[in-house]
Amino acid sequence: MGEPRRLRVLFFGTPEFALPALRALAESRHPLVGVVCQPDRPRGRGRKVEPTPVRAEAEARSIPVLQPDKVGTEAAVAWMREREPDLGCVVAFGQFIPRSVRELPPHGLVNAHASLLPRFRGAAPVQHAILEGDDETGVTIIRIEREMDAGEWCLMRRTPIGPDETAGELSVRLAVLAAEALLEAVEQIARDEARFQAQPAEGVTLAPKVGREFGRVSFEEPVYRILRRIRAATPWPGVDLELRPSGRRFRILRAGGKPGWDASGAPGAVAHGEGRLRIAAGDGWIEVHRLQVPGRRPVDAAEFLRGARLGAREEAQSL
Repeated sequence: MGEPRRLRVLFFGTPEFALPALRALAESRHPLVGVVCQPDRPRGRGRKVEPTPVRAEAEARSIPVLQPDKVGTEAAVAWMREREPDLGCVVAFGQFIPRSVRELPPHGLVNAHASLLPRFRGAAPVQHAILEGDDETGVTIIRIEREMDAGEWCLMRRTPIGPDETAGELSVRLAVLAAEALLEAVEQIARDEARFQAQPAEGVTLAPKVGREFGRVSFEEPVYRILRRIRAATPWPGVDLELRPSGRRFRILRAGGKPGWDASGAPGAVAHGEGRLRIAAGDGWIEVHRLQVPGRRPVDAAEFLRGARLGAREEAQSL
């Protein structure tokens, strides 16, 4: 019996999260005939226009790249049709994919979504899984349909969420898991072994795109909720604070604490000394372990306090 057929794959993806999947497909036995990603946009502090991570990787591998403002335009569809794909693979692409594109490859489009669907459909499943205190998450391979992340699924891979894991750290692990799951699904499709089934009607939750406001905290909330917010918002958008009246600003990178731990301060009150920086919450204290002042390198709280010159009575305000 000969080798199962090879599929001509068209890849859709844009950010760094999509790179492990792109590399896995490029190094597989299936020809990667083209890459579609978002247009290049200004990035970093200097707001310089730079290639998207996926474009840079594809060009380094001499894979044709398309960067349409809208993937469903006549010109974009014609470019994709010229590639003669058998299957489309989507990982963090970032645009709505219309029917004209979904139905272009004979095997349609499949997406590696970073949650255990139907929980956390949407653009920010990693951040919302941490914020809601889930013990585990994973990757689900689904068909792309008109309704967001609601397509039939064929494969699911689970992984625990570490008690101190940030969204950035979890995303790195899930990107690798997504690559492994997507490649396995492509092999199943090539062998006619993929079994797609409808998602459960129960348990549907949404994970909308996060903005700057996602990093704002209320120190009247309990300790556990604030710590989840810090982890979920790291590295972006970040939990940024200003201490008043000193005016010192920083972003919390690591923190700890527990309910009832000397819960005597008014919410937002700052206690500092002996290398420790604590902020009163609704039912205890948050202890800041690591932070970053704008424009400077990350430091431990003790190092920050040595040069901060904080007053005796400081209050933390979320920015």
